[in-house]
Amino acid sequence: MKYALVTGSSRGIGAAVAKRLAAAGYAILLNYRSNEEAALKVMEEISSNGGTASLLPFDVADEEAVDSAICKWESENPDDYISVLVNNAGVRDDNLMIFMNSGQWHKVINTTLDGFFYASRRVLKGMLTHRYGRIINIASLSGLKGLPGQTNYSAAKGALISATKALAQEVAPRKVTVNAVAPGYIKSDMTKDLDEASLKKQVPLNRFGLPEEVAALVSFLASDEAAYITGETISINGGLYS
Repeated sequence: MKYALVTGSSRGIGAAVAKRLAAAGYAILLNYRSNEEAALKVMEEISSNGGTASLLPFDVADEEAVDSAICKWESENPDDYISVLVNNAGVRDDNLMIFMNSGQWHKVINTTLDGFFYASRRVLKGMLTHRYGRIINIASLSGLKGLPGQTNYSAAKGALISATKALAQEVAPRKVTVNAVAPGYIKSDMTKDLDEASLKKQVPLNRFGLPEEVAALVSFLASDEAAYITGETISINGGLYS
C-alpha cells in the first residue's frame, strides 16, 4: 500500500488533493486540526469511490503533536511508510502591517513554516531509507509577488518556496523530490471572503481556479512521471502572474 499524508485536508485544496491522490491509488492519511466532521465527510467520499483513507489529526504547528501522531502511525504500520507528503495546512489573517498584531503574524508564519518543518522532518527518514519520496508544498501567488495586506502570508509562503529549493538539493541523491505549487485565486474557504467579481477581472482567464485543478497538478508531481522535477515552484493562477 502506498501512503500519502495531506495536511489540512478536511476542506478546500487539501480535500481535493486527498481525493485525487486516493483515485491515483494512494491510501490517504487525512490530517486536520479541529474540524473532524468535515474530515469524516472527505473520508466517506473517498471510501464510497473505492479508495482508502483514515484520519490523522494533529496541529501542524505543534511539534510534539506532529511527532506523536506520525510516530504512532509508524508503530502501527511497521512495514509501510509515507511516500508522499503534501504540506497544505495554512491560514490567512490579513491586515495592513501597521495594524497587524503579533498574534496575526505568528499564527500565519507558524502554521505554514513550522508545519512544513515538523511534518517533513518526521517523514523524511522513511523516504530516504526507501530511496523514494515526494514532498509537495502548497505555496501561493502571495509568496511570489507579495500582496498588500498579506505581509505575514507573503512572508510565510515566500520562505516556504525558498525552503523547497534548499531541501530539494539535500534529498535528491536519495530520489526524493521536493516541489511547490503556487495557486492564485482558487475557490475555497480561504478565499470566500474575497470580492471574486472584482478580482477575477485581474486574471487573464477571467475566473477563479478550482481546487480540483490544483489537485491535478499535485497528483502529477506525486507521480513517477515527475521524477526529474525537483526544487521547482509551479504557478497555477490563470495567467495572473508568472
